[in-house]
Amino acid sequence: MNHNSHRQRSTPAALDARPILIVPYMWIGDFVRCHTVVQLLRERFPSRPVDMLSTILCAPLADYMPGVRKTVVVNLPRKRLALPQHAALAGRLKREGYGTALVMPRTWKAALAPFLAGIPERIGFIGEARFVLLNDLRRGERALPRMVDRCAALALPSGAALPSAWPQPVLNVRSSEAAAWRDRRGLVTQGRPVVALAPGAVGPSKRWPTASYASLTRRLIETGAAVWVLGGPEEKPLAQQIVGDTPAKDLTGADLRDAILALASATVAVSNDSGLLHVAAALGTPTIGIFGPTSPWHWAPLNPLTGMIEAKTDLSCRPCHKPTCRLGHHRCMLDIAPDEVFAAVHRSLATGPANATFIKSE
Repeated sequence: MNHNSHRQRSTPAALDARPILIVPYMWIGDFVRCHTVVQLLRERFPSRPVDMLSTILCAPLADYMPGVRKTVVVNLPRKRLALPQHAALAGRLKREGYGTALVMPRTWKAALAPFLAGIPERIGFIGEARFVLLNDLRRGERALPRMVDRCAALALPSGAALPSAWPQPVLNVRSSEAAAWRDRRGLVTQGRPVVALAPGAVGPSKRWPTASYASLTRRLIETGAAVWVLGGPEEKPLAQQIVGDTPAKDLTGADLRDAILALASATVAVSNDSGLLHVAAALGTPTIGIFGPTSPWHWAPLNPLTGMIEAKTDLSCRPCHKPTCRLGHHRCMLDIAPDEVFAAVHRSLATGPANATFIKSE
């Protein structure tokens, strides 16, 4: 099949004003990456609104993304097909009158609701035999090593060359909203710099040790900074260990909006390779990323970081994407000393995001 010709037949001028639906990956970092896709679509189709499918967790992010009209919020089961829920979602999508759906995940389930809704143009990479569910099938996904390349390529015409640089994700928070949030939470800093710490990550292998975060916290407080620890409910035990008996604030909780507003209010953010690293960078907050097993080139935000602290390059087990260290030593994180991260924070406070530093563990 000539997918280009099919696409041309299925997108007459009458579709030009119909909204576009992005079906993103539902991890926080990948959801932020998809703001690059939003910008590309708004540039190509200025008269077409862009919406995003979202879980309850990720939905607050879209509120701060310029160019997103709204989110369609749904929590579908991960471990089973749940056909009635997909059918109900399809009914919601049909009522919105979407002309195009960009399906980022390669799974069969991700493409099901757009197909059942009868969205005329359904774009995605070949995967899990989706030859009926999608009608603009793209090839070459595995040749694109970075997630942002895979997602953003779907916003381009089929066969188009990738640009030398993608638009960087942007999250805009009004200063008045951030100030009101700080007032509600009783976060009085008395002019001190605020360092936000994000100690969580998917799997313990990407987590800098809790003891190291605790040591960094004590050092920062001793030098006059306020420290806020961020994350979801699963990071609550980590936060409690990091805060200890210090005046640092545990701001972990179920509402991602709290983390967004905290990162927007922070002077500097320190984060593992996690979703909150992407949030902080997209907000424009000076951000330091700690990369142990994973490769910054593949997984760091498109936005510039003030500092990237990477593990030793002579570890033969890197890069690694296992949730736990497969060799059991976790040297890629244990070898990163709190003094290194403290020095990066100090430089970030002095220089801001325009003077990025790249730091390697010795």
